[in-house]
Amino acid sequence: MRNRILCGLLAALFLTTLQPARAQNPFITSQFTADPTARVFGDRVYVYPSHDIPCGPGRGKIGWFCMEDYHVFSSANLTDWTDHGVIVTQNKVPWVKPDSYSMWAPDCVFRNGKYYFYFPTTPRDTTQSKGFRIGVAVADKPTGPFLPQPAPIAGVHGIDPNVFIDKDGQAYLYWSQGEIYGAKLQENMLALASEPKTLGELPTKGLKEGPYVFERKGIYYLTYPHVENKTERLEYATSTSPLGPFTVKGVIMDESPTGCWTNHHSLLQLKNQWYLFYHHNDLSPEFDKNRSVRIDSLSFAADGSIRKVKPTLRGVGLTDARQKIQLDRYSQLSEQGAAIAFLDPANPFRGWKTVFTGPGGWVQYGGVAFSPQKPKTVLLRAASATGATLQIRLNHAAGPILAEVTVPKGGAWQDVKAPVLSFKPGTHALYVAPKSKEGAVEVDWVRFE
Repeated sequence: MRNRILCGLLAALFLTTLQPARAQNPFITSQFTADPTARVFGDRVYVYPSHDIPCGPGRGKIGWFCMEDYHVFSSANLTDWTDHGVIVTQNKVPWVKPDSYSMWAPDCVFRNGKYYFYFPTTPRDTTQSKGFRIGVAVADKPTGPFLPQPAPIAGVHGIDPNVFIDKDGQAYLYWSQGEIYGAKLQENMLALASEPKTLGELPTKGLKEGPYVFERKGIYYLTYPHVENKTERLEYATSTSPLGPFTVKGVIMDESPTGCWTNHHSLLQLKNQWYLFYHHNDLSPEFDKNRSVRIDSLSFAADGSIRKVKPTLRGVGLTDARQKIQLDRYSQLSEQGAAIAFLDPANPFRGWKTVFTGPGGWVQYGGVAFSPQKPKTVLLRAASATGATLQIRLNHAAGPILAEVTVPKGGAWQDVKAPVLSFKPGTHALYVAPKSKEGAVEVDWVRFE
């Protein structure tokens, strides 16, 4: 069964055309992505994730993580994302085993006019030591081209590199290998300036990995995934120094409710708002080694503690009413009468649909931006074997009716138009539900014109 699923995903991967992603979660839907590190360079946000691919014969280890290269994605608004393509690949780094398929969680920082991309993987030469090493590739632009250094960083053995540059200009490298380690970096960003230090104040039970360090109001936050029970949850510890000692403070995100074994994250402040970038297996619910990156908002209490983040499908940012509004990435969904399903289970990259199955079903999608000019029509892609009429309301069940869209009888997808009956400019939620209790109906997207 698993091999059949993997073969289907592999076929889908090559058949899918790359398209810009939107603000919903996951925000990259053209490929599998994980371990997102988000950075602000200039006026854009850049995300450097790892790139999961389905394994196969001669292509990694079946049933395990499989990664051969890295892409970089960027956005000016956290809503529309551009894939800038491959920046580093395993068979073009001198010291890397070219068929290791182990290009795991990376990071990228700007220093001295250059962009430094840090990545872990399996080396060709394992005579010195077994396991992962961490290398660096350097570029003049955040999208590359990146030139890999001829050798990995001396004295560093492990995975999940993270670089933090303090206010005084000192750079630190953090990584994990059973424990979490930290050390100062030299000015050239390519070598250690101090001996590695074990950050041993963290939990002693369960796997710890994926460190991400940042500073806020004089407090240094060390955040990390930790297996307290069965799967990874995101936790944090604080200190008055970049290398500790740290005090464990709490949980940022609970374990996955659907059993995704890993989580890996970064935090970013943009225009006075903090965001948590992380991953889940949305596009591969039956195989959690093919993951997808997400964003949700994050906030702090007055004492500096991080409020726990609840994962959402809606994600962040605004959706222009003139774009395709994917209702399946909902803000709220009724407990009965509505469900979410893949458009094509054999090709998950095509996305999802909202299925209204019975009485009382409804979906609400927040953060839709309407311009001052009233749209004339609403266009809805839907299908109904029996025929159905959908009401689109503003904000909630008692809100004004924007449109009533009648979906003709027939099983095929149809693009159906209806006039906009009322209008209010600004940012609102859409509330969509069948008008009557008869007739099931499926919706792919909604757009105002």
